[in-house]
Amino acid sequence: MNYLIDTLVYAGAFIALLFVLVVIHECGHYFVARYFGVHCPRFSFGMGPVIYKKIDKHGTEFALSAFPLGGYVSMITKKMFEVDPELKKEFTEVQLDKTFDTKPKLQRAAIMLAGPVANFLLSILIFSFIFSSTPDPQSTLVVNEIDDSSMFQIGDQIISIDGVKVSERKDISLELLSKAGMTGELFIEVLSKDSSSTKEISLNVDNFLTDSEQQQNPVNALNISVQTRMLPIIGSLIDKGAADKGGLKENDRILAINNSSISYASEIVAVLNNLTGNSADIQVLRNNKTIIFPVELTSVVDSLGNESKLLGIGFGLQRTFIESIIKGAKETYNLSIKTLQFIGKMFTGNMGTENLSGPIGIAKMAGDTAQAGILPFMYLMALLSISLGVLNLLPIPALDGGQLTLLGVEAIRGSPLPDKVENFVYATGTVMILFLMVFAVFNDVARF
Repeated sequence: MNYLIDTLVYAGAFIALLFVLVVIHECGHYFVARYFGVHCPRFSFGMGPVIYKKIDKHGTEFALSAFPLGGYVSMITKKMFEVDPELKKEFTEVQLDKTFDTKPKLQRAAIMLAGPVANFLLSILIFSFIFSSTPDPQSTLVVNEIDDSSMFQIGDQIISIDGVKVSERKDISLELLSKAGMTGELFIEVLSKDSSSTKEISLNVDNFLTDSEQQQNPVNALNISVQTRMLPIIGSLIDKGAADKGGLKENDRILAINNSSISYASEIVAVLNNLTGNSADIQVLRNNKTIIFPVELTSVVDSLGNESKLLGIGFGLQRTFIESIIKGAKETYNLSIKTLQFIGKMFTGNMGTENLSGPIGIAKMAGDTAQAGILPFMYLMALLSISLGVLNLLPIPALDGGQLTLLGVEAIRGSPLPDKVENFVYATGTVMILFLMVFAVFNDVARF
């Protein structure tokens, strides 16, 4: 019974994921095509036999198909009527004047770009929702293990890699992976635990991270391990709690409690519980000024009689709506660039092609994240939406990027490529895509 439920969850999550991503992509093409006056005879939600359809006043058939695996938008072209003149009977004279290939090149380019752009906009929207729903953890990466050859020290905070700031494990992993194949100096900025100033560590690397096993955990290549730790910056206060009554405010950074210095939020509980009384002097940094507040702590006793002292604060700053959108746009841009870099490194051999996932791998990720909760599932959707947008911009015939490339060739030549050449190019592109799909499925089977 549990196996059946798990199977339904994985299948349902995969179908929902694919359906949303592809339909959003096709919506981009459809709305921009309509805006520029191109007639779209059908917008299909799903594939296969049509189970329900409705035709709007413009003559577009909106169809709900039996298999909810994506969808498509069809547009009429002058070339399709040259191949089969009988098709003209299915359209009105007004519709026959709205062919895709008779539109100006910039309009055709906009229609082609609209699909990937819709995927990027979806990612921004999802990330913005996630960031507005979750507090900014105000975290930092701390070195917690080193080996004998390491130039780092335990307690070092990693600030940036080659000038790019990192604050979470995801950040450092992506940034290190973007350096795969590098030979030269890698500059890492760190803040020592016992110092208020940063220093730069220079690592000489040779064919950095070209081993597939290292790419699974790129931080190990630095001969260290790291953990994400929250900074002691107050994000919220319990109304009329100890901190609130004592005068503490949001955004205050706790520097010390009595004579015990505080570097991370996780240290506060132990320091409070080691106090002999219920009074504490809380030293904070506020607007670049150090202030000390005397606070009367509250305490609770559990069922075993153990007493815990409470300050009445929470960590993680709530983002505003505008901050969430800006961070969502930055996240989408950064991950798009990283995706493009990783694709390039697969072609150059600096990144293992076993990282490429097909439908089985995507279905597993979809099911795993769906079981973990709505936010992890939405995060995966945003990541895959970015991947779909970037992949469609690659100059491969049959993809949007390939059509844009052919449009560029047409602009340079002053006329489209001959039909035989264009058909060959599209056939080659289709073979490339099929080969890529087969290879990705093979990876999935080998992995699972």
